[in-house]
Amino acid sequence: MLRAQDRNGVQQALERVRQAARKDKKLRFTTLLHHIYNPSTLREAYFGLKRDAAPGVDGQTWQSYGQDLEANLQDLSARLKRGAYRAKPTRRAYIPKADGRQRPLGVTTLEDKLVQRATTEVLNAVYETDFLGFSYGFRPGRSQHNALDALYVGLMRKKVNWVLDADIRGFFDAINREWLMKFVEHRIADQRVGRLIRKWLNAGVLEDGVRTYSQTGTVQGGSISPLLANIYLHYAFDLWVQQWSTKQTTGDVIVVRYADDFIVGFQHKAEAERFLTDLRQRFAKFGLELHPDKTRLIEFGRFAAENRRRRGQDKPEKFDFLGFTHLCGTTRSGGFTVLRQTMRKRFQAKLAEIKAELKRRMHDPVPEVGKWLGTIVDGHCRYYGVPMNGPALMLFRHRVGWLWHRVMSRRSQRGRVTWDRMRRLVARYLPWARVHHPYPLLRFGVTT
Repeated sequence: MLRAQDRNGVQQALERVRQAARKDKKLRFTTLLHHIYNPSTLREAYFGLKRDAAPGVDGQTWQSYGQDLEANLQDLSARLKRGAYRAKPTRRAYIPKADGRQRPLGVTTLEDKLVQRATTEVLNAVYETDFLGFSYGFRPGRSQHNALDALYVGLMRKKVNWVLDADIRGFFDAINREWLMKFVEHRIADQRVGRLIRKWLNAGVLEDGVRTYSQTGTVQGGSISPLLANIYLHYAFDLWVQQWSTKQTTGDVIVVRYADDFIVGFQHKAEAERFLTDLRQRFAKFGLELHPDKTRLIEFGRFAAENRRRRGQDKPEKFDFLGFTHLCGTTRSGGFTVLRQTMRKRFQAKLAEIKAELKRRMHDPVPEVGKWLGTIVDGHCRYYGVPMNGPALMLFRHRVGWLWHRVMSRRSQRGRVTWDRMRRLVARYLPWARVHHPYPLLRFGVTT
């Protein structure tokens, strides 16, 4: 009951902040730190952390910190209040990307995660009233499928003939910290909160016992990094593109952004080309750059196939967004539709990951491996289970069963596992591939 009452009090306090931010878009908040170092806010942030997350440089885990939780939270609150809190360096870790490269991540200490999460909760009360509707990444109540729905509806309902598939080169490493702090100060006048953010930006990275510092970027993996990225792009991109589309265009324009991935659709090619030129200049001002190999302007939309056929060109190009390949397709009645299929790179990378893990679990009990594979297939279908992607889901389930059969046949030298037995195992443990998401035109109308 005490936790519930504390949560209610925290939410009431943040609701007052939210109402003030919504009422006056130019209001600068001068006193926010007391919301952050409130033990109730810190407690909620602690219970919101992942229990099994990797420890930072101090080796502190969620369980060990919670053994004397109240004393630790009171001590942390006191240090934040008097300015004695110090951010520790992040531990460098790498995770594989779909293209085979390594993505660097920063593993922060548990106490830094806790304070960052509490700060994010407080700042969200301010910035969620400012962020625009086409921004979906890492925002409360918004997900990848909300962005995918918005893109689908925009392509279907608006007069889109050209699509800009853009990619920002090394966005999180290229953020200009001076500009970032200027953007934050548009709304946050509490210098103590600004000092907190600077502490995290300047904490450095520890790799192989060597601590390094950088003058640009935010550490990927920190709890507050997604919010800082959204703040940066809100001022560097969102507000600008909203104004540009109002003053510089005569045709329809759609924008969907998820973190640093965004798609812009245009009715007229000339406006799309002018936008790309202006966007490069706009990003250069804030230290950002469009990736030359991954940024493309393609013909895509309701009339793309017919126009290209008339000019003697191949079928319309496709583009990738949030794990799906988007293609121009037709319905059974011959009408235009947007087909969304699982990206080939994501599909193959996931199977490769499952293959490696199956080899490691080769001699584990069959029911244990079956349950693990069942969760993998179910999770895959729950994300990629969109209308008209059923064949890719069935193929994924079939490939997983095939990989399992290969590993099962190598468990001993007595012979291969028969397919009759394998089919029974697959039917028992791997859930049937099915579509989990409704058509975007239905869900988008309800949630928007």
